Amino acid sequence: MNQSILVEKKPEIIYPDSDGKPMSDNTKQFRYIVIIKENLELLFADNPNVFIAGDLLWYPVEGDNTIRQAPDVMVVFDRPKGDRGSYQQWKENNVTPSVAFEILSPGNTLKEMAKKLAFYEKYGIEEYYIYNPDRNDLNGYLRQDNQLVIIEEMLGFISPLLKIKFELNLEGLQIYDAQGNRFLTYVELSEKIKDTERQLKREKQRAEQERLKAEQEKQRADEAQIRVKLLEEKLKELGIEL
Repeated sequence: MNQSILVEKKPEIIYPDSDGKPMSDNTKQFRYIVIIKENLELLFADNPNVFIAGDLLWYPVEGDNTIRQAPDVMVVFDRPKGDRGSYQQWKENNVTPSVAFEILSPGNTLKEMAKKLAFYEKYGIEEYYIYNPDRNDLNGYLRQDNQLVIIEEMLGFISPLLKIKFELNLEGLQIYDAQGNRFLTYVELSEKIKDTERQLKREKQRAEQERLKAEQEKQRADEAQIRVKLLEEKLKELGIEL
């Protein structure tokens, strides 16, 4: 007598690409998120194994889609660039994101931020930076002895992993790369490119003017040499030896 064994199939777990929350609550918060994310993209543009994302859900634990966070900006080393619907860590060689940024809005609560800090501490973030644009207040944490420990002085602090420097002035948060270049908005970057193009055009014009000047001087020198030669020949005809 044949007996069939029924194997209960576990329901497939869906890991949503969205948590239903907006990326930002206001233009100021959005601007800082874009500046940090896009300038980090530029900073690591030549490294194919640095993945940078903005507002991407990170699922650290396979089998539980309730354990998740979406950092405003996160940086993952040793993972290839490319599009993702979410960062499912077990599909990424179990590589943990290394750096997280949060830009606060008036809607963020102390309880919410405490939960985020606990999450990042538990699941392996090495560096965590929080900026409040309304208060122009910056805080940072570094992992020490398996804990995220607050950085006592953020002004002039250089990220160990990203090699970027943080400064604050009356205009807000300023970030600089290792060469001292400030993180720019898209408009500022566009203007910088235009300035560079105008400078290159001026230098090209100067080079062309120098080339033409050199050609004219050579032509005058050649003409002078021809006149000297003609004069020498005329003197020879007259029997005058030089």
